[in-house]
Amino acid sequence: MFFKKKKEEAPAPAPAQKKELLYRENIRVNCEPAPKNDVIRSVGQMLADSGYVDQPYVEAMIEREKTFSTFMGSGLALPHGVEAAKKEVKASGIAVMTFPKGIDWDGNEVHVVIGIAGAGEEHLDILSAIAEKMLDETAAKRLAEGDADTVYSILTGKE
Repeated sequence: MFFKKKKEEAPAPAPAQKKELLYRENIRVNCEPAPKNDVIRSVGQMLADSGYVDQPYVEAMIEREKTFSTFMGSGLALPHGVEAAKKEVKASGIAVMTFPKGIDWDGNEVHVVIGIAGAGEEHLDILSAIAEKMLDETAAKRLAEGDADTVYSILTGKE
């Protein structure tokens, strides 16, 4: 025979599935007002439950808030972990809660809370993309008052 039969090679492992930045199940709309730290723990737990972060990241979000408020203006808060907790981030992702009645965030009224976990330097891109969307007052109002599909569409650009 001119050609030797090749040994059977094991198929290459499938590449790890890249997580979406936002899943519909990580959007909670029309939430009842709650204390700020409870809200931070709720969005943090959504991130942990979805596999974006390990559990210690949730408390790191509370630590961040103690040193620097994540209130961004326009009724928006973007809680995220302290720099030391970066090792707890497994993938970039966000979780959203909306409060039509508003909640107190250190004396500021907040209607939209978006918990953020950014792998590497991605958190800066995520922050700037959200801030850009919130500059559009119509989009900001729709985000605060919309249903989960509206929130998903505004934040992802997908239907």
